[in-house]
Amino acid sequence: MQSTALENSQWIYIKRPNGRVTSEHYELRRSEITMELAEEEVLFQAKYISVDPYMRIQQHASNSWEEPHPLGVVQGAGAVGVVAASRSARWKEGDWALGYTGWQLYSKCHAKDLQKLDPDSAPVTTALGVLGMPGRTAWFGLMDAGRPKPGEVVLVSGAAGAVGSLVVQFAKRAGCRVYGIAGGADKCRFLVDDLGLDGAIDYRQFKTAEQLSSEIHRLTQGVDVYFDNVGGWITDAVMPRIKKRARIIICGAISQYDGGLDNPEQGPRFLHHMLYQRATIQGILARDYNHRMDEMIAIVSPWVKSGEIVFDETIIDGFEKLPDALNSLFEGRHRGKVLVRV
Repeated sequence: MQSTALENSQWIYIKRPNGRVTSEHYELRRSEITMELAEEEVLFQAKYISVDPYMRIQQHASNSWEEPHPLGVVQGAGAVGVVAASRSARWKEGDWALGYTGWQLYSKCHAKDLQKLDPDSAPVTTALGVLGMPGRTAWFGLMDAGRPKPGEVVLVSGAAGAVGSLVVQFAKRAGCRVYGIAGGADKCRFLVDDLGLDGAIDYRQFKTAEQLSSEIHRLTQGVDVYFDNVGGWITDAVMPRIKKRARIIICGAISQYDGGLDNPEQGPRFLHHMLYQRATIQGILARDYNHRMDEMIAIVSPWVKSGEIVFDETIIDGFEKLPDALNSLFEGRHRGKVLVRV
């Protein structure tokens, strides 16, 4: 086995943010990593690293679905890359793989901790997007929790994002009337012209929840399924417009991630609408459906291959850009799935 050492780079999470996460909450460390491997171990070289809103949830001080991300270790994240060296019969040098290896260029993994990818069947980046965690969240969040029926009205906030842009397309394929809420005219045009939505609302054009709520009513005449990626005042605007037996899926609350997680805004102001309409709210996490990943892949992968599903990606070049790329999610700078190519 070669004992050659490679230069590794790692972003270490060192400080909990009170508001917006920036590079000051990380430390870039460079060190050597040897190519010496144990039996059934592989050396993984990241090529694309994911940034996702859930990372900000893990960084706040209180428990969420798990304990807070520990300080002093590599920022956790999914990555797609290649096997640089292997001592496992399952893997050979050059194989493409998916792993939860974090913000680092190289990592040593047990052979079973990586998932093999076929670059000829789909672009490898889809394993971090439409055929990965965002796709799983969108598919099961809508189809299992939302239970859409043909002709129903589906409204999605954060509709131009990694999850939202898939939810709206799945809802259209289910025969629904679909409307999206997004920030900016370009994103709204994308939703209607490229994704085929029945309408889109630029929330930035409205100063109050009441104004936005009136526009939602004008367009939809009532909402059967609300897929919430945003929370905050946008959700306040939606709640008075839900129909009887409406289903509200809480996937994310990105409006609260910049400091509102430990001291969240009050929620009871919309509960009377839930009562009047006998509606239901269900929170969903991607991990709830890990065991059903093959089911989603079997349905969605053919659509990806045939071009029937638009999977918008924003690729940012440079390992050093990872903290800024994460920050960009909370400023609405990009469409679709955001990845950093290293």
